[in-house]
Amino acid sequence: MFENVQPVIADYENRPVVCREHDPRAATVARLVAAEIFGHLPQVCAEHVGSTAVPGCAGNGIVDLMIPVPDGDMESVKGLLDRLGFQRQTNRDPFPEDRPMRVGAWNYDGEPFLLHVHVIPADSPEVEERRFFRACLRADPELLKLYVARKQQIIAGGVTDSFDYCRAKGEFIKEVFG
Repeated sequence: MFENVQPVIADYENRPVVCREHDPRAATVARLVAAEIFGHLPQVCAEHVGSTAVPGCAGNGIVDLMIPVPDGDMESVKGLLDRLGFQRQTNRDPFPEDRPMRVGAWNYDGEPFLLHVHVIPADSPEVEERRFFRACLRADPELLKLYVARKQQIIAGGVTDSFDYCRAKGEFIKEVFG
């Protein structure tokens, strides 16, 4: 199906967690990667989510994309991501293959931008949860400030592992939204 697809995604590099200022170039990277995916599978749309999708939100700088996958398209989406050069996770608790995450990097402006592509069934509540959290952070400067402060607090507490960092951020989200 994707015999003519050339790899355009560079290798992912595991890095210690940091909290750096928002980089507006992440939005451009997200658009370029989404366009690459859409060019091969126009029935899916990759959306920019996560901290890099929120102007002014400090974070670890990983560009998160979400692909809400229509029923029956999961294998073709995973196949395309594989052909583009995305890799499976190698951390200690990878997402399951019925809701996978692929990783990679996109070289832009002389710098590799790390990517997490969340492939989620379109009917999963997680799709709207991610959109809702992004919208809340964009709309509420006080919530954004609290979220960044919590991320900085997590790192200041000695967390450098990305899995532990994500779990701790998730606790903040549960505290705020129940």
